[in-house]
Amino acid sequence: MISDPYASQRAMRQMRRAAMQRGVIAAVDIGTYKIAALVLRLDPEKTVQEHQGIGNMAGQAAFRVIGAGTTRSRGIRFGEVSAMAETESAIRTALQAAQKMAQARVDHVMVCFSGGNVRSYGLAGEVELGNETVAENDIARVMAACEMPDFGTGRDVLHAQPINFALDHRSGLSDPRGQSGQMLACDMHLLTVDSSLIQNVCNCLKRCDVELAGIVSSAYATGMSTLVEDEQELGAACVDLGAGASGISIFIKKHMIYADAVRMGGGHVTSDISKGLQVDFGMAERIKTVHGGVQATSMDDREMIELTGDSGDWEKDRRRVSRAELIGIMRPRLEEILEEVRARLDAAGFNHLPSQQVVLTGGGAQVPGIDSLAARIFGQQVRLGRPVRVRGLPQAASGPAFSGVVGLSLLATHPQDEWWDFELPVESYPARSLKRAVKWFRDHW
Repeated sequence: MISDPYASQRAMRQMRRAAMQRGVIAAVDIGTYKIAALVLRLDPEKTVQEHQGIGNMAGQAAFRVIGAGTTRSRGIRFGEVSAMAETESAIRTALQAAQKMAQARVDHVMVCFSGGNVRSYGLAGEVELGNETVAENDIARVMAACEMPDFGTGRDVLHAQPINFALDHRSGLSDPRGQSGQMLACDMHLLTVDSSLIQNVCNCLKRCDVELAGIVSSAYATGMSTLVEDEQELGAACVDLGAGASGISIFIKKHMIYADAVRMGGGHVTSDISKGLQVDFGMAERIKTVHGGVQATSMDDREMIELTGDSGDWEKDRRRVSRAELIGIMRPRLEEILEEVRARLDAAGFNHLPSQQVVLTGGGAQVPGIDSLAARIFGQQVRLGRPVRVRGLPQAASGPAFSGVVGLSLLATHPQDEWWDFELPVESYPARSLKRAVKWFRDHW
């Protein structure tokens, strides 16, 4: 008998249900620049009613943000854990701040992160029904019939979602249960990440004395919170310009069909400013935030920026540079990041979608003029995306930098169906199954 390769994911789903019963859950976005935490008060009855809702507005009435906390990220590089103790301390600080504001203790946490070398796979499967109505176990059978890619060792499945069903060549069905037919086919989207990253994140949270109720890719969470319903339906790409990595997700028919990440972000721009102007990293970050931009005008030659320092060298500590000079440092790096994002979108076949809207979000999307630069590079319609408004969200946490944690809170209360939500017949796991998806979960939890 094959052991359940999704035991860990099922266990996390159980934790999420337990949190629903308790009425409180936390969402934590582990980023390279900051760690953001939201504490949500849930209404279990409304959650059940709202489950029939559609799109990114569904589930919003089911919760209210009662606490928010954010802290400077420590021990994270490129969206991945590089120093366990520092990361644990930062997560604990953000969680404690959110709990203090909420005046409630949190036992269950959902997290999202942007690292782990995410890879997307499209799978397809087909089963014969024999002219019967489609039942729950038929959905499980058709998913099990999907040919599993050999994604190598050291990788785990993060998301496995049915994105389209076809019944007797009638395609585009989102839920075929209850309908009659001969053949049932299914398209699935599979997202894998490095096992070590998930293990590190889980160990961090375990040391923070909280239960893990789910792990989500940041690219997925930001897409859920910033793309409006029409964009999710007709097709759009969400580009999350973070500090250490830029996440990419493509949605169509309200499902994510592709995700990727570029290991470059706003932190690289800050680093360029720090080296180019010979100032420390904190000063470079402040200059970028206050004076940054990508489009230089004749005015920018005259606008001077004061550089201060405490190296003891008077000449070096009291300098002035023009804003045009700053833009000259920032623009090439931002162009490089957007060009790399465009290459990934082209490789994914994004230009074949009926709608080609690109939505920029994340902290890096706040640079003035980046939307027009992106429109030139992508050659598509580009808009800046902010997370959808949710009840109780503080004004300070409503900007593009908080798209990930807001999307995570939507998914916490209104998750989309994943493979492990269905009871797959054990003997029908694919021969090249996921071996033991996250063995450490059983060993350590």
